[in-house]
Amino acid sequence: QAQLVQSGGGLVQPGGSLTLSCAASGFTLDSYNMGWFRQAPGKEREAVSWIDRSDYNKYYSHSVQGRFIISRDSAKNTVYLQMNSLKPEDTAIYYCAALSLSIASMPTPGPRINYWGQGTQVTVSS
Repeated sequence: QAQLVQSGGGLVQPGGSLTLSCAASGFTLDSYNMGWFRQAPGKEREAVSWIDRSDYNKYYSHSVQGRFIISRDSAKNTVYLQMNSLKPEDTAIYYCAALSLSIASMPTPGPRINYWGQGTQVTVSS
């Protein structure tokens, strides 16, 4: 069964760091563009960061640019989101996603997404 399994997340103080992991089973991540969305309470799900199939292009939302880093480890079939200098407004449920269609920018969280992770809570609070 093809699926994405997330790990990481939790409670961190402002200014702290967390790394989220997203491991694929049943398919190869290298065949997909991979990314992260997040959804805060009462808000729509928004794209945070994406890495294209070639690993050459990486995309970040304005709110996380310079603080978050997306990466892929093909040997582990896993994609990561390293989150630094976390702010209370980063608090949300984070979802990893896989998309087979080509991208030139971050995709929207719609039906084109092939696979979703189960989501993981990130809470930034003192």
